[in-house]
Amino acid sequence: TLTAFLRVLGCSLVLSVQAMYSASDDVIELTPSNFNREVIQSDSLWLVEFYAPWCGHCQNLAPDWKKAATALKGIVKVGAVDADQHKSLGGQYGVRGFPTIKIFGANKNKPEEYQGGRSSQAIVDGAMNALRSLVKDRLSGKQGGGSSSSGSKKDVVELTDDNFDKMVLESDDVWLVEFFAPWCGHCKNLEPEWAAAASAVKEQTKGRVRLGAVDATVHQVLASRYGIRGFPTIKIFRKGEEPEDYQGGRSRGDIIERAMDLFSDNAPPPELLEILSEDVLKKTCEDSQLCIIAVLPHILDTGASGRNSYLEVMIKMADKYKKKMWGWLWTEAGAQMELEASLGIGGFGYPAMAAINTRKMKFALLRGSFSETGIHEFLRELSVGRGSTATLGGGVMPKIHVVEPWDGKDGQLPVEEDYDLSDIDLDDDFEKDEL
Repeated sequence: TLTAFLRVLGCSLVLSVQAMYSASDDVIELTPSNFNREVIQSDSLWLVEFYAPWCGHCQNLAPDWKKAATALKGIVKVGAVDADQHKSLGGQYGVRGFPTIKIFGANKNKPEEYQGGRSSQAIVDGAMNALRSLVKDRLSGKQGGGSSSSGSKKDVVELTDDNFDKMVLESDDVWLVEFFAPWCGHCKNLEPEWAAAASAVKEQTKGRVRLGAVDATVHQVLASRYGIRGFPTIKIFRKGEEPEDYQGGRSRGDIIERAMDLFSDNAPPPELLEILSEDVLKKTCEDSQLCIIAVLPHILDTGASGRNSYLEVMIKMADKYKKKMWGWLWTEAGAQMELEASLGIGGFGYPAMAAINTRKMKFALLRGSFSETGIHEFLRELSVGRGSTATLGGGVMPKIHVVEPWDGKDGQLPVEEDYDLSDIDLDDDFEKDEL
């Protein structure tokens, strides 16, 4: 049933409502709409946890996180982001697993990863060490408080009639371009926000999303080409696509959020890995909500080209669903027999596919075709909480064998040795006895 499935697979649409922290805690709930104001523009030191409501490790951390927040009240700010609900905010800071804890210190655009223990005492110790370091830096005249300055214009690229096509249209990067007029009041209000967003976005996307500005009163060819009628007008440019109007808010937080969405749209798909050992399975599945596992036919049944066509379908699907941050794995039929048995696979032929929730020890099987359409239908059903699930055999992860990686070639039958019996004299009596 729908309800059972939602409970089993931890559908983010439902569980994100059951927030892990409430207004009565000292943990400040952070979202894309308040993150910039609360954290980035703040002079305080912040510890921020990026979590997902379905993540077991996050649920274990919550009591200690609340305890640490109470102990640090008025000294260090402690916040939490539901990164399952606010994927763009998680993506902005390179969050790949849950929980991830970041320390936002002197340079708010470059938070540090918290590497300490998960007890309230360890968290408080880590916070106090970071605070001591921040105060020491301020005392010695290094960069002070938050990077709440409006940002210099150095990261906003000045675009002109002459350089626009080469810089923007021929670029593989995504561009947000503001068309402005020097006399326009709204443009002046936007300028510091645009500059601050440009610096943050450049740093967080390693330059893959850029912010530019065109003085439309000077560069009238561009203004005319893109039908600019009012100021400021912001357009989004992606290679090979028609420009799109930017419809978001005008604060740096809104601009950064849209830019990071564009970045994740443009980001590479998750890696598709062969299950070569228990480590590969654990690492891929442990901190993902779901792990998508394919069992492909033996190489002797498909050859390299057949196998590659299956892998290609999986890579396309991984790309299509990359924002879900699921794990993607494959193995060859017969290589991981215990895994196949626990999923009840071998029974209806290969290729087969299962989606596993390793925390709940539940799985769902692809019943349709192993094609883009069939897998898309299967994954879409999972996304909205439909489909039937079963418990993984024995309720524990099966034994995983260490195997050699596929070499990318066609398979070869094992060579059988020929025995030449012509030189062997058999004893006549022996033959008679045997007969």
